[in-house]
Amino acid sequence: METQRLFLFISLSLVVLLMWEAWNRDNTPVISPNAIVNSRSDSAPAAPIEPRSTNMPATSVDAKADLPSASPQTELTAAPKEETTTKGSLKTGQRIRVMTDVLDVDIDTVGGDLRKAYLIKYPVSLEEPENAFPFMGDELPQLFIAQSGLLSKAGAPDHHAVYQSSEFKYQLGVGENEIRVPLTWTNAEGIMVTKTYVFKRDSYVIEVIHTVENQSGQAWTGRVYRQLQRGEYDELGKSRMIYTFTGAAVSTPDKPYEKIDFDEIGEWKAEQSYSKGGWVAMLQHYFVTAWIPGKDEANHIYTRNINNTSYSVGMTGSEQEVKAGESLDFTTQLYVGPKDQARLQDIEDNLKLTVDYGFLTFIAQPLFWLLQKIHEYVGNWGWSIIFVTIIIKLVFYKLSAASYRSMANMRKLAPKFQSIRERYGDDRQRMSQAMMELYKKEKANPFSGCWPMLVQIPVFISLYWVLLESVELRQAPFMLWIHDLSVKDPYYILPLLMGASMFIQHKISANPGLDPMQQKIMQYLPIIFTLFFMLFPAGLVLYWVVNNVLSITQQWYIMRKIENEPKRN
Repeated sequence: METQRLFLFISLSLVVLLMWEAWNRDNTPVISPNAIVNSRSDSAPAAPIEPRSTNMPATSVDAKADLPSASPQTELTAAPKEETTTKGSLKTGQRIRVMTDVLDVDIDTVGGDLRKAYLIKYPVSLEEPENAFPFMGDELPQLFIAQSGLLSKAGAPDHHAVYQSSEFKYQLGVGENEIRVPLTWTNAEGIMVTKTYVFKRDSYVIEVIHTVENQSGQAWTGRVYRQLQRGEYDELGKSRMIYTFTGAAVSTPDKPYEKIDFDEIGEWKAEQSYSKGGWVAMLQHYFVTAWIPGKDEANHIYTRNINNTSYSVGMTGSEQEVKAGESLDFTTQLYVGPKDQARLQDIEDNLKLTVDYGFLTFIAQPLFWLLQKIHEYVGNWGWSIIFVTIIIKLVFYKLSAASYRSMANMRKLAPKFQSIRERYGDDRQRMSQAMMELYKKEKANPFSGCWPMLVQIPVFISLYWVLLESVELRQAPFMLWIHDLSVKDPYYILPLLMGASMFIQHKISANPGLDPMQQKIMQYLPIIFTLFFMLFPAGLVLYWVVNNVLSITQQWYIMRKIENEPKRN
């Protein structure tokens, strides 16, 4: 009976949580498909790609009005101020389009910003395989860009400066492994800066190099900064019923992974004035953009709320000196792509933590490893989920058996409990005493069925997050009508099967000792859960269906065995 009440409490708590999450997600802006323009094909065109904006005149920008002083004595914590937006979009110059085998991006000559990024290997949907996923863009409210520049009293290009480019279209050709995109800036004092983007085949890592050539006749001192600016919106296709973190994240030696919500960005402060290595990132479901400096480079991390329309996270480096007649490179890596753990692990320590499995990561990571290993053999993520669920049930077989055995024993005692209730009526004290005496006489523990279930909950939650967070399951087919495990079942067959399995579980474990109200709630739970799971990704529902079927089989076998045992006097 107590096990039934525990399950009832957990179930109702989950329903309330889901309802609250649904309401919360309904009150946040969601990216509109109408905001996606110039979608890119995942197949490279035979002819050279055509730029979309090479004939646009460069916009006149007041590049110094909103920048802090950047003398050699400037504190390490100095960060660039933000430019204001004009008519809902950033100031723009000429566009440079770059296409590799995995990325299709736009770079603007204003600031040399990376303004748009499409992920060629990740279509918008299975129904639109020719349209690459629009990961980054420069129009409000769907604003998401990567900016970088230099700060110096002696003159340097920040993200307001206008660069020059000799070409406006680049495409990785057959047999080529690298594209270099140089942009140049000079001033009257003899400082020349070349900002070079380096793209490589089969890589989401973009190397960004600021080369300072000092022909001014005196030493130049300055620092590099990099930042990500994003609006608060949900990406295309995200389910409102499923919560995944969208916001900023930082990594330092003291805190390998720290998430920062948009509503906390304005107040967030770095615990140290500077730290070596680390990274800053903007996260969303399945994808991440991160600035990654050198491991031995000292940086100050900062965040900023920009008029409640966009938010930035960035880092400024320490000051460097370039003597007259010499040059110096400031090199940083920019990752723009999926939360692919194998790729992220090879780039930088702790970057794979952006695949956020929550506080149960130590359990979730082995589960993902197991899921991945099974997939290497079966080649289907749906079957991998089924086999992992079976393995988990086998591991917890004895614990589950103890729980079901306790439930069966309590069910056998249900008539005696009912007799006690009828005998003592409203005398709650004498009723409790009589029930405790019955527990002692029958050597029954009302909580013995709870603990085995509670031990398994962390594993189930961990697997839930593995199935939800892993980009490998995005648009992964299963079989028959399930063509994408990361979206809802189009015909709602799996949710209906899950609801039916919950109903069967209720029937075979129903406790007549529950009061009428509790019994009614238990009867309605399968219907409520079915309605909610109709909006859940098919991969998660598949897990619950398989888990329920295995639990029903085990529970039916154990309870049938116990109920057939000779009755004790």
